[in-house]
Amino acid sequence: MSSDLLAGVSVLDFGTVGPAARASAILADYGATITKVGAVPRAGAVTITPPAFAYSGGRGTRRVQLDLKADKGRAAAQALAAASDVVIESFRPGVADRLGIGWNELSTQNPRLVYCSTSGYGQNGPASQRAGHDLNYLAVGGFLDCSGRRDDGGPALPGATVADIAAGGMQAAMAVMAALIGRGNTGEGRYLDVSIVDGVVAMMSLYVDEYLVTGTEPGPGHNVLTGRYAWYGIYRCADDGWISVGAIEPRFYANLLRELDLDSERFGSAQYEDEAQDDLRAAMTKVFATRSRGDWAGQLGDADCCVAPVMTIPEMTIDPHVEARGLVGRAVHPTDGDLAQLDRIWAGTVRRDAPESLPDTSSTDTAELLADAGWTGTEITAAIAEGAAA
Repeated sequence: MSSDLLAGVSVLDFGTVGPAARASAILADYGATITKVGAVPRAGAVTITPPAFAYSGGRGTRRVQLDLKADKGRAAAQALAAASDVVIESFRPGVADRLGIGWNELSTQNPRLVYCSTSGYGQNGPASQRAGHDLNYLAVGGFLDCSGRRDDGGPALPGATVADIAAGGMQAAMAVMAALIGRGNTGEGRYLDVSIVDGVVAMMSLYVDEYLVTGTEPGPGHNVLTGRYAWYGIYRCADDGWISVGAIEPRFYANLLRELDLDSERFGSAQYEDEAQDDLRAAMTKVFATRSRGDWAGQLGDADCCVAPVMTIPEMTIDPHVEARGLVGRAVHPTDGDLAQLDRIWAGTVRRDAPESLPDTSSTDTAELLADAGWTGTEITAAIAEGAAA
């Protein structure tokens, strides 16, 4: 078996959900060892505990609970950071510094540290202190306005947490890995300000740059990828299933017309003619409504016309191509037992021959982790007794 690309890299993660958790899950799949820092249990306190299946079930993760407002809890966090390659945090800007676990404090103790702050709007700017979630970041980054519309004309809700996953989590993981490579060249750590909104804006670069250069305002139906043309869209089939069509290139478009038995003399030269799109869209709608999604997918899938069925999550997980790629694997959880989960999917990750072993989130590895960071048994016992660690 090949070795993990991030084997030997240790990550201290102060986040619980969102981009920080997604970044840690990606780094763990590449072989990094993740230590998740949670709050010590307190009566009446609300603690966010993701379900066992979330964020890859926490594979490759150990857990410690600390009271960061207590002297011993803060000292414990600093000791763990001093022994780590990477720190990831998702506090509101300024909070980590006030807790004594910010970049300035921790990098002084560990100059090789890669420190990644994830937040909605970034560490500076007039919106930096605002609370938000995935939908808000997609809204201000221009994503929603360029998306499809509901019947009332408003932007449709996305089908996934695109901002958290791609604009936040994947951006953070990419930045961390780049910083680790840079550290290998310079010997110095790096501070990373990961703003989810910045990531959304970067995702929208094709449209943003078009506007900045040409003055054309993007939006639904303004170009190929936002529904301007009939041959790039989604159509209902006879069984109320849906089929996606993306016949952008002329040869794929010609193949599509042939397979749908549409008049090539009428539509063949009209691929990019705006005045022909309503008629073409009506013709395609009528044809797709004559047969089931499965029939169309079977005919068009290998006909080189860029057509694919819109599948549900249950359908996708048992699709022959997904099975052939080995995207769904097995895992064992201490209390939930054997379960299925997405395997290590990212390119370059190493899949295990045996089922993944998932951690029990009801317990912690605090004593072991603090001992590895150089704390004595007496210090550990005292911190736990005082409620600074659990």
